[in-house]
Amino acid sequence: MILKSIAAALALANLCAASAHAETIAPLTLADRIAQAGAPLTVRPEGFSGPGAAILAEAIDASRYVLVGESHFSREIPAFTTNICRLMAAGGLTAMAVEMGPEAAGAVNARLRAPNREQQISDFMSAHPDAMAFLNFRDEGQTAADCAGVAGPDFKLWGLDQEFFGASGYLLEQMLAAGPGPLARARIEALAEQERTAMKVALTSHSPEDLFLFKATDATLDQAGAAIDQDGGDRAKALFAALRETRAIYQASQSRRGDPNGRRARLMKRTLATHFAKAPQARVLMKFGAWHLYKGYNPLGQRDLGNFVAEHADGEGVKSLNLIVVGAKGVEARYNGVGRQVAVRDFDATTGKGSGWRKDVMLARPSDTPPGAWFLVDLRRLRSDDLEALTPEWRALIRGYDLAVVAPELSTSTVLGVHDAP
Repeated sequence: MILKSIAAALALANLCAASAHAETIAPLTLADRIAQAGAPLTVRPEGFSGPGAAILAEAIDASRYVLVGESHFSREIPAFTTNICRLMAAGGLTAMAVEMGPEAAGAVNARLRAPNREQQISDFMSAHPDAMAFLNFRDEGQTAADCAGVAGPDFKLWGLDQEFFGASGYLLEQMLAAGPGPLARARIEALAEQERTAMKVALTSHSPEDLFLFKATDATLDQAGAAIDQDGGDRAKALFAALRETRAIYQASQSRRGDPNGRRARLMKRTLATHFAKAPQARVLMKFGAWHLYKGYNPLGQRDLGNFVAEHADGEGVKSLNLIVVGAKGVEARYNGVGRQVAVRDFDATTGKGSGWRKDVMLARPSDTPPGAWFLVDLRRLRSDDLEALTPEWRALIRGYDLAVVAPELSTSTVLGVHDAP
């Protein structure tokens, strides 16, 4: 009888232990997992602070390449990037690779350290409407200048993208400045005259489709290309090739034929590979739209720049850090036409059924998180065997990025040198 009582007691104890163990290993909700992997981050002009700052600093310090995938046109994300520059500069910072063409980046580099830099960029854009993307925004330009200031005199912007669709006039000016022979010069001057006429129309209609890049015919460009091949010289040939590649990418995008996103990604990879070959020990900060910097396949089905750099780092035996920075709500901007200030609209990613991962992050923030604090989620901590239980969006994010940072609110920057009032 005593043995039966002992056996019953042991069975009950084992049942209780099993029950307690089951409670311990019960799967966490997504909100719980985000909260455990997250930390508040304060972003101020003097730098980062708060629990997320240590995570960010440690990850940056260990990385040769730091990739910031962003939502464009804000004031806050450039300020965030300036603080990244400061952290990288302590261990050496060679360059910042940006989402603009090499010639446009050269124009910014030439003015980057000027005391009246902003006025010079404004004058350049007034003379060459839509000749560059992103670095013609006030806050982006300030970040580039600040990064140059902390990184030292050898720091440069690396433009990896195609040129912007209003860049034809500037490219043609540079061809003429390169001293081509008489045959090439005559053709280039004729193209430049056509470009000036097209730009006048586009500044009235504000339609990119009226720009020279879209209006020039293949026959006209073929004739100019033949002359440039004869006596244009290497510099004019390279600039003309850049113009035609830019045109081909935009035409494919406009017609929705071919593979414009893939062609663009391959162009950026080739350009970056050239920089790496010239500066194999370079430590680089990269700042591009978020879809460009995913590891693996991005939401467009492309293996884009972020994957290329991650693989390159692996091959070198060094580390890269892919981080995505977006806003939860606020005001966002969009392109508004040739020579015009951006259009703005309110957005709120924390509402609605299809609001996505940003809403999940904001809902998972601990209740004691300061209202103005950003929130950093260490996605590396979310990579586990049960990843397949998450939504496709979360799976892609966790596999594609290492850190995710959400700003509580974004506001818009303004374009320099536009032909209409802000």
